[in-house]
Amino acid sequence: MRNLDVTTLRSFVAVAELGGVTRAAGFLNLTQSAVSMQLKRLEELLNLSLIDRSSRAVSLTASGEQLLSYARRMVSLNDEVMSRLTDQSLEGEITLGVPHDIVYPAVPKVLQMFNASFPRMKVQLLTSYTRELKDQYRRGEVDVILTTEIGIDPDGETLSTKPLQWVGAPDGSAWKQRPLRLAFGRHCIFRSGAIKSLEARGLAWEMAVETESDRTIEATVSADLAVAAMLEGTKPDHLEVIDHSGSLPELTQQKINLYAADKGKGEAVEALCDQLRQAFTMM
Repeated sequence: MRNLDVTTLRSFVAVAELGGVTRAAGFLNLTQSAVSMQLKRLEELLNLSLIDRSSRAVSLTASGEQLLSYARRMVSLNDEVMSRLTDQSLEGEITLGVPHDIVYPAVPKVLQMFNASFPRMKVQLLTSYTRELKDQYRRGEVDVILTTEIGIDPDGETLSTKPLQWVGAPDGSAWKQRPLRLAFGRHCIFRSGAIKSLEARGLAWEMAVETESDRTIEATVSADLAVAAMLEGTKPDHLEVIDHSGSLPELTQQKINLYAADKGKGEAVEALCDQLRQAFTMM
């Protein structure tokens, strides 16, 4: 009877979920060669090809796809046993604040990975606007926050810089109308910059909705009743980036910043911050 090694399976799962050996090695704190060797040993043990190496992009073979389901369960069960039967894991709660528009796609993956490493630490996720999150952080109500803003405070760290893009309904025409109808939240930090850019071009505009709900904004834009501005890479599938060919002004670059306060949870907070850094620098 041959036995599968959980460490090797963990590397295989990381490569499959993160899309490559380099990212998996960074997440696992291993060298690329170590991860590649583990994959090779796993393939030799099973006498199967698990990774399709015919192209630059990492993809799984049919056998690899089948193994992935088992591997996830085995790694998860291993981590559950270790967390239940040892007293070495940190316990407590970390409050993480994230602006609505950058929760997807990165944050759910970070939460999943953090839970695997610190199963006894609970992460309380708050979503709000950058201004409100920064106020909560200053009051000590939130341990870690991400922000989207043009600048950065002295205690912050920039993870990524991305352009704002005009978005609208697929094949929509709202962007051609004048005055241009806009959909922004009342407290959206992108709102004033977008309006200034339109006024600098002499383009008339009007606000189509006054809301604090992202769903209301998305529904209005999806119905081709208005346009909005979103960070590159955060557009939901039911909207599209507007190919306006210069008819609309270019929008500003925005920083995705990280702020973290250590309240006796140093190891866990730093691990969470490391995973956020990795997720947003690769987004």
